[in-house]
Amino acid sequence: MGEILDDFARHWPLYVSIPIVAALIGYTTKLVAIRMMFQPLEFVGIKPFLGWQGIVPRRAARMAGIAVDTMTQQLIKPAEIMARLDPERIAKELEVPLHAAVEEIVRDVAGHYQAGLWESLPIRVQDLVIHRVQAESPKMIAAVMEAIKLDVDNVFDLKDMVVTSLVKDKALLNRIFQEAGKKEFQFIARSGIVFGFVIGVIQMVTWVLFKFPLIMPLFGLFTGWFTDWLALKMIFVPRQPKRYFGLFVWQGLFLKRRAEVSEAYGSLIAKEIITPHNVLEAVLRGPLSDRVLGLIQRQIDAELGKQANIAKPLVVFAVGSRRYQDMKLSISRSIMDKLPETMRYIEDYAEDAMDIRNTLVNKMKALEPEEFEGLLRPAFQQDEWILIATGAVLGFCVGEAQVLLLEHFAS
Repeated sequence: MGEILDDFARHWPLYVSIPIVAALIGYTTKLVAIRMMFQPLEFVGIKPFLGWQGIVPRRAARMAGIAVDTMTQQLIKPAEIMARLDPERIAKELEVPLHAAVEEIVRDVAGHYQAGLWESLPIRVQDLVIHRVQAESPKMIAAVMEAIKLDVDNVFDLKDMVVTSLVKDKALLNRIFQEAGKKEFQFIARSGIVFGFVIGVIQMVTWVLFKFPLIMPLFGLFTGWFTDWLALKMIFVPRQPKRYFGLFVWQGLFLKRRAEVSEAYGSLIAKEIITPHNVLEAVLRGPLSDRVLGLIQRQIDAELGKQANIAKPLVVFAVGSRRYQDMKLSISRSIMDKLPETMRYIEDYAEDAMDIRNTLVNKMKALEPEEFEGLLRPAFQQDEWILIATGAVLGFCVGEAQVLLLEHFAS
């Protein structure tokens, strides 16, 4: 024992450095693990195996799908948000921009299908035709919006909209997980210092007693592995507050911060993804937009039908039934092309009416712990073993370097 104490007295700066280095191993491996989750956005290296891409960006489609499943199944329904829009109010808001759009559509379509007839009409008659269409257009838009509301699931694919946005913008997908788990990631990094230091003290005592070369790399490996594993566990376990050893109460950090996470997550989703602009754009130009076009065509038929005794026979006679159908389709497509531009005039109203942020926040706070955990857990579950293994390998390498330094300076 006297020799051991004498050795410690002579080399104590080296031995004291052991837990300090272990704390650095714990901290560094956590920073590396967190960075590997999100960076780089695209694969760097030689495909398929020699290189790396952040776990979240690499699994973008699946990550986005999981996040959207939680979002659409438990938090927000397309029918619910569209039901809050008043078609009459939308028609009124669009009246001015629609007038200009309708005039351009009428002139283009009439000029294309019956150029000679249209050009031969007096300007006053052309204006009269345009004014009549303009007068009817808000009613038509209101009717189309009402039809969309009644059949929203067949004209609006929320999941496709969100997944497409997140896969296209991997940085935004990263931000969702980073915003939701901001403090959890900070905890992971800082916990590495504490856990690493505690293990380092045991490592120091073991080295002083035995001086077995494999002790340092093995402890380094254990420090990197165990601190990564424990930190990840402490974020999600337990789901409910639980007392340990009769001394302290612990609840998974992410679940404990439910209210705070809900506010941040809801704000980000409402600001960046499920915005009125994106929703309206998806309805009008998304994968189901052909069905919206069908609604518009049926509404055009209905409007023409009101004048069936006079207007429709004359038009069909003038252009032919086949060209009449083509003209109707052309009008519908022209309206579809103009709608996204004119719809921006209602975005402020739609944002207030849909109230997406508050809807998300309130429903998130009401989720069961298992469902709430699903907002962030996928980011860790995918290839979690790689993160822990990386920490272990880094710890082993640093531990081996420690052995060389200790043997060099202690000799």
